[in-house]
Amino acid sequence: MIKTKFLGATRGFVTAHAVAIFGQPVFAGSYLTGDYGMLAVHRFGANLVFSLALAQLVPTALLWRRGGPRWPFWASVLLLLGETAQYFAGLAGALGLHVPLGVALVSLAVVTLVGIWR
Repeated sequence: MIKTKFLGATRGFVTAHAVAIFGQPVFAGSYLTGDYGMLAVHRFGANLVFSLALAQLVPTALLWRRGGPRWPFWASVLLLLGETAQYFAGLAGALGLHVPLGVALVSLAVVTLVGIWR
């Protein structure tokens, strides 16, 4: 019963995180095509994505502690570390790192989303 409660919370955070991270390339693309107001939306999205990644650690750790799988916790740690690097690469304007790392992070978020719902 407890494990099911933490699995539900983990699924909720992983889903919200995946939805938020999917928006980031859309916002960045709109900015790059000339809608300069979208840079502020992209910045807000970065803060949201990072906050969700940080919050996602709690239910994944509790799920693992209650006998659930440990991979969601480690995937969440990897996402958080990658998003930290992504955040600073974006602030520095290092697009050579920012863009491919963004692709990798979206991919990892999708793999995590599919895995947690299986």
